[in-house]
Amino acid sequence: MSNNQSERDATIENVVASQPVAGASPDALPLESERPAAPSEPQVPMSRSYIFWLMLASFGGSIAMMVPLSYGIALRLSELAPGREEVLGYITGSAQLVFLVLSPMIGIWSDRFRSRLGRRAPFLFLGAAVGLVGLVIIGLAPSIPLIAVGWIIGMLGWSTTGAAVQNIQADKLPENQRGKVSALTGLMTQIAPVLGIGIAYAVSSSTFLVFLVPGLIGAVLLVLFPLIKPEGSSKNITVDSSVTLRKVVAGYGFNPRKYPDFAWNWLGRFFFFFGLYFNTTFGTFFYAQRLDLPVREVAGVVATVGMLGVVAAAGGALLGGFLSDKLKRRRLFVIIAAILFVAGAIFEAFAYSLPQLIVGAVLMQLAIAVFATVNQAMVFAILPNRSEAGRYMAVVAFAQKIPSAVAPLIAPLIITIGAVGADKNYTALYLGGAVLALVGGLIILFKVKSVR
Repeated sequence: MSNNQSERDATIENVVASQPVAGASPDALPLESERPAAPSEPQVPMSRSYIFWLMLASFGGSIAMMVPLSYGIALRLSELAPGREEVLGYITGSAQLVFLVLSPMIGIWSDRFRSRLGRRAPFLFLGAAVGLVGLVIIGLAPSIPLIAVGWIIGMLGWSTTGAAVQNIQADKLPENQRGKVSALTGLMTQIAPVLGIGIAYAVSSSTFLVFLVPGLIGAVLLVLFPLIKPEGSSKNITVDSSVTLRKVVAGYGFNPRKYPDFAWNWLGRFFFFFGLYFNTTFGTFFYAQRLDLPVREVAGVVATVGMLGVVAAAGGALLGGFLSDKLKRRRLFVIIAAILFVAGAIFEAFAYSLPQLIVGAVLMQLAIAVFATVNQAMVFAILPNRSEAGRYMAVVAFAQKIPSAVAPLIAPLIITIGAVGADKNYTALYLGGAVLALVGGLIILFKVKSVR
C-alpha cells in the first residue's frame, strides 16, 4: 500500500492530540476561562455549493501533500542516494516532528486571528505559499539535507492548510451533516493522491515537475475556496489580547479526566494511525521490491492500484459517513474499519504478485476511508470547547502527527530484522501495523461513551 492511501493525513488528508502532553495543566486555563462562553453547536446546514468548494479545497491540499510523500521524495532519493531506503523514514519523520511541535501554536493563532478575511482563510493562503516554496526546494535540491529542509517547509505549509480546512468544518458543521461532509471531503483526500500520482507519472521525465505541478494544482484550489466562499470577518469576535507562555504550553494538552471521551478517542486514533504509518511509509520501495521494479516505474503501478482503491474508498467513505449519520452510530463503523485494515495488512504482508497487492490495497483503502470519515464526525461531536476549535483540532491532530513522525523512525529498524541482502522485512512491518490498528479500534469501541 502506498503513502497516498494514508492519512487523509488526511485529508486523508487530509484526519488528522497528544497523550504524553495530555496531563499538562487542567482545562481551567486562562486560554478558555478568560474568553466568552463557548459557542453553541452549529445549527445552520452548509449549502451544497459551499460543500462543493470545501471538497475541492480538500482535494487540493491532499494532492499537494501526498504526491511528494508517496512518490516524489522517494524518486529524489533514488536519484541522489540509491539503496538508502531508510533515509525516507528519517526525512518524513523529522518533518512531522517539526509540525508536531508547531501545530498547537498555529491552532491557537488561528483561533485568535482577527481579520476581515476571518480566522481560518489567512492560513489557507499562507500555508499554500509556504508549501509551494518547500516543493521547489526539494525539486531543485542537490543533496539529501536540502531535501529534508524542503520537506520540513513543505510539510509545514500543506499541513497548515489541512488544519484550516478541518477547523472550518469544526466551526460550521451541524451534527446531522458531520458524517456526510466528512465522507465527501475524505473521499477527495483519497482521490487526489491517486490522480496526483498519475499526473506525476506523466511528467516524471522532469523530477522538478513531479513536485511543482501537483503543488500548483493544490495551491490554486485552496486559495479559490475562501475567495469564492468567504469565511466572513472575525474582527468582531471578542478575544483576550494577551498571550502568555503558560497559555501556549497549555495549548499542547488537555485534561483527560475532565474530557474522558476526547482522551480515549485520541488514544484510539493514535494506535490506528501508528499502524497505518507503519504500513505506508515505505510504500514506493515496498512495491518496487515485491514486484521487482525500478523505483521510477513504480508510479504507474501505484496509480493503477490506487485507482482501484479509490472505488473502495468512495464506497467506504460514503457508506460509512451517510450510514453513520442515518443510524446515529459511529463506534460500530470504527471497529469494522479496524478489522478491514487488519485483513488488508495481512494480504499485503504476504503479497508477492500484483493481484495480491491489489486485494490488500483495496481492503486497506476501504478501511482507512471508513475510519477517517466516521471518526472525524466523532471528533466534531466531542470537542471540549468550540471557541477554541483550532487549538483542540491541533491536539486531535497529534494522534496522527505523532505516529507519522515516530513510525517512519522506527520502521527502518523493523524492516532490517532478519533481512536478507537488499530485501527488507516488510512482512514484519505490515503485521505490526495490523495489530496496532486493531488495538486503536477496540479502544474507541469500548471506551468512548458519549457517542453511539
